[in-house]
Amino acid sequence: MTDIAKLTGVSQSTVSLVLNNATSAKFSEATRDKVLKTAHELGYRLAPREPLPRSSDERNLIIYLADEISTSPHPVVNIDGARDAAYASGKLLAVYSTHGNADIEQQVLDAVLASPTVFGVIYATVYTRKVTLPAALSRVPTVLLNCYTSEGGQSSIVPAEVAGGHVATEYLLRAGHRRIGYINGEHWQDAAKDRLKGYRTALATADLPFAPEMVRDGDWSSGTGFEHTLSLMREPHPPTAIFCANDLMALGAIEALKQLGYRVPDDVSVLGYDDQEIARHTHPALSTVVLPNYELGRWAVETLLQEVQNQAAGAPVRHRMVKLDGPLIERGSVRVITEAKAPAINIISD
Repeated sequence: MTDIAKLTGVSQSTVSLVLNNATSAKFSEATRDKVLKTAHELGYRLAPREPLPRSSDERNLIIYLADEISTSPHPVVNIDGARDAAYASGKLLAVYSTHGNADIEQQVLDAVLASPTVFGVIYATVYTRKVTLPAALSRVPTVLLNCYTSEGGQSSIVPAEVAGGHVATEYLLRAGHRRIGYINGEHWQDAAKDRLKGYRTALATADLPFAPEMVRDGDWSSGTGFEHTLSLMREPHPPTAIFCANDLMALGAIEALKQLGYRVPDDVSVLGYDDQEIARHTHPALSTVVLPNYELGRWAVETLLQEVQNQAAGAPVRHRMVKLDGPLIERGSVRVITEAKAPAINIISD
């Protein structure tokens, strides 16, 4: 799904809607044809959608319990992947948003877990963090999405953020950049800590020292991307490339560079993270690392299905943490200064 989205230049949600033949979705025939053609070229088997298959197991409902859905573009795509995986296995997905309120969470669990139709639970958070699970979830098969516990009593599916930060920085290094600024998110969040760790390890692998003056802590907003870019460019030795920990801050960085009279990427390169829809519409279009939201949701449900199947067969259930990485999307915001000499990395152009 992620590969198709990147090669066609549309969102993961659009690919899902096309492949699932969603009749209510509004997009052009050209977009539909492009997605279907790319899917065919990549070897995807496109079977007609059929009614939900009947099953002798009355447990056909997967509960998707999320703290937030509307505050970020990412959870909706997680849900797309989870829904498609559930439907493909003859299950339905019921989504509940609790706004992080423990009382609402408990009321939802009290209401739904009493039903004999419940197959299991996907417990999801809007940003990656450690959680303390409600006691009720110890009595039902549960997989964690974008979160984890200290006990490790459930499998969890999370983004590979260290790898993402490393891939992004390595890409800029391969393009010949040696002064790479980094605008991070809120430093207390797991995603920010791990993307910074990836940035630092890539520099170390290239035998380059970590320069604290090249790093700024932001808050994921375009405003801090703008302000911190102005600050970075006032350094005595300013960066030739700026890696932003999300696309919104990269948008702010591009605007700040334009205000200062710099051309992107001719004078300064900018690289984002997440591959939000806006990344396709900046000028120039933003090169970025994909946060594989659809695949995260799909893996969560498929892990839940496999664990329940193993348990029913008397096989051991091994709980694990799965970290999923996404490709780097090469668009128009990074300039190659020197000939690349490092090993190739996972890059898809659109």
